[in-house]
Formats: sequence, C-alpha cells, structure tokens
Amino acid sequence: MIEELDMVALTRDFDAHGLKRGDIGTVVHKYSKKGFEVEFVAAEGKTIAVLTLQETDIRSLREGEILHAREVSHVASA
Repeated sequence: MIEELDMVALTRDFDAHGLKRGDIGTVVHKYSKKGFEVEFVAAEGKTIAVLTLQETDIRSLREGEILHAREVSHVASA
C-alpha cells in the first residue's frame, strides 16, 4: 500500500512535464479515493512537477532496484 512520504516510480511517461516511466517521486498527499499528489524534484532540490496521479500511474519501489540520474528539460521556476 502506498502512503504519504513514500518514494514511488512512474508507470508511464508524462511528456508534458518531461517525466519518464521509472522516474522517482515522493507522495506528498494521499487522497481518500486512490489518488495521490506526487512531487518530482531535480538533484539540486528544485521541483520539476507536482502531479495528481492515480494508483495506476505509480508503483512502490522494488527490492534490488537502483536509482538512476538523467537530465530533464523542464524544471519549475521558483
């Protein structure tokens, strides 16, 4: 079960935000009807996006997975 503050991975691309399947975000809010507010940040801590996602859009991280770094074209302005 996914809870607030869990790290999750995307199950599909979100091209409008420059996010790809497998990108890691943090659940910042869990809605009562299987919806989640998930924040994605760049390595320096700047927010890339905060998305409202459904349970099918994300998954829990699995044992034995390794995190991966890649460049993104879109980082939100402060």
